[in-house]
Amino acid sequence: MLLEIKDLTVEVSDRIVLKNINIAIDYGETHILFGRNGCGKTSLLMTIMGFSGYKVKEGTIYFKGQDITHAPIHERAKMGIGMSFQRPPTIRGLKTRDLIRTFHKEDEIVEQIVEGLDFGAFLDRDVNLGFSGGEIKKSELLQLTVQNPDLILLDEPESGVDLENIKVIGKGIKRLLQKNLRRQRVKSGLVITHTGLILNYLEADNGYLMLDGTIRCEGNPREMFETIQSTGYEECARCQR
Repeated sequence: MLLEIKDLTVEVSDRIVLKNINIAIDYGETHILFGRNGCGKTSLLMTIMGFSGYKVKEGTIYFKGQDITHAPIHERAKMGIGMSFQRPPTIRGLKTRDLIRTFHKEDEIVEQIVEGLDFGAFLDRDVNLGFSGGEIKKSELLQLTVQNPDLILLDEPESGVDLENIKVIGKGIKRLLQKNLRRQRVKSGLVITHTGLILNYLEADNGYLMLDGTIRCEGNPREMFETIQSTGYEECARCQR
């Protein structure tokens, strides 16, 4: 497995936010994590990425067969984990173009990626400064694409994005996750969503439902999305599956 999470329990500010999480993502697979706001989805991504403040009380995180449970963020990034944030920071004084060049020096390739995201007008602006929701998502996706990680963590990529931009972002995510390849797909993804609308633009191999910091069920992501649409998360909380 590319990513394997075993019996993970996590504490933030003396409060348990994740309990006994088990997830396994193989090379080339994309998994979707459903859940209402505040259920622990973002906490899981932050823990996988290694952010401070997310204290692993029990369990283990393996990436490419190595135990990274207590590895620092920069080591995880070098190993091939990348993350797109729901609310990334603004970085004043740093142009987006200069940030991108720290990842990739070949201007021709970068320009192709920028053109695909329709982002050329923003390269010479400070990172995320004054960007709309859709522009921030494009900026995050551009950074991930040039970083070229093996495991892509996406925190609600459809949140705050208008319909026109979500189509562009959806296509960008599909390219990043190699959905255009029929064979030899090696990029993997874990996408968290509250609305589930990202499934209109992205096919996934497996789905999970998180409630109150626990994985309540696992299955076909499109079937799960249809159930959530028709009955809501309240019915999921009552389900004994």
